[in-house]
Amino acid sequence: MALGLYLVVVLICLLVVGGTVGLLMMVRTPRYRTEPNHLLQVFDRVLAGQATESEWHATVGYPIRHDAYLESVRRKAQQIMDEHGRPWQAAQGGSLLSRSGREELGVLRDELASRMIDKEGKREF
Repeated sequence: MALGLYLVVVLICLLVVGGTVGLLMMVRTPRYRTEPNHLLQVFDRVLAGQATESEWHATVGYPIRHDAYLESVRRKAQQIMDEHGRPWQAAQGGSLLSRSGREELGVLRDELASRMIDKEGKREF
């Protein structure tokens, strides 16, 4: 009797552990995927002087692997921050970038927006 109960308990444990492992293997882990709209929103907030340093780093500091063009835009934006960033002023209510940095970011933002418009226009046909 004790051996039978022992085998039942072991089989139930194996079934629960095996089912859990199988379920975890079938479920994908969530991944954050940066889209052009995310970059445009952050760029607009920076240009308006409303973005925080952590908001910038959460969006621009994360590599973009699914789109080479977006990755190049992200790297250019990161370079602008490295050259013209003023996070100490953003913490005091100022702008995250210097005036020349905001100008460069505005050009980059306009390029990205025009590319998005071109892509959407091609999808319609």
